Amino acid sequence: MKRLLETQEQNLALFVQRLVLALVVFPHGAQKLFGWFGGYGFSGTMGFFTNTMHLPAPLALLVILGESAGAVLLAFGAFSRVAAFGITSIMLGAIVTSHAQHGFFMNWFGAQQGEGFEYHLLALALSVPVMVFGGGKYALDSWLVEKLAPAPRLAKALAHG
Repeated sequence: MKRLLETQEQNLALFVQRLVLALVVFPHGAQKLFGWFGGYGFSGTMGFFTNTMHLPAPLALLVILGESAGAVLLAFGAFSRVAAFGITSIMLGAIVTSHAQHGFFMNWFGAQQGEGFEYHLLALALSVPVMVFGGGKYALDSWLVEKLAPAPRLAKALAHG
């Protein structure tokens, strides 16, 4: 558990990456979960993912939770690596299933059938370092490591077996 939560506690760049990623991804998750920002909400999104895109329901649920709850966890730096892994997986999946076929560029002027994958690459550039190195400065992960660590005497006893 410690390895999963460890982070470079003084790394301000990871903090900025984590926070920007959370701020960019959360609105997309809120569209899917709550119907905010013009989204379809949980039922509509589940229907689209399972009926139109033919994703298994558990995977569709993980996408919705990864973009909503995962973004909140990132904002606080709690389980940063897990949340970043979820978002990394979602972005890679979105590129492969929906966006690569439309090329690189977003569809700013309605000139193509769908959106390209440039947004997803930028999200990956933010999520991969957090997944690898942790949440950085101000991450709750550091606090969680301390709270979840076994008592020193118990750790010593277990080490000497």
